[in-house]
Amino acid sequence: MGAAVLTESGALYGGCNIENASYGLTCCAERTAIFKAVSEGDRSGIKAIAIYTPTEEPTAPCGACRQVINEFGPDAVVLLCSEGREVVECSIGELLPRAFGPKNLGSDG
Repeated sequence: MGAAVLTESGALYGGCNIENASYGLTCCAERTAIFKAVSEGDRSGIKAIAIYTPTEEPTAPCGACRQVINEFGPDAVVLLCSEGREVVECSIGELLPRAFGPKNLGSDG
């Protein structure tokens, strides 16, 4: 899998799955790209994220990735891409309705 994050600052950050023999310690491409942006000091927020899966049809991100996308880009556009022709465009709000995030803690991040 692969992912690319476009931040509100206009920067682009890429990520890939980082596999581990202990599956629970694996990091998905989406989180890798987001964590790369944050670790490089770009906390402007996620404007959009494109997620590629080597499948015939686009695949939505896992629950952990949905939560992290929401944390750093509650208004983010999500593009789901695959080897097939279809590209699905949706919002993180559609993928994670009634999400819990920084605003629930009285903070914007």
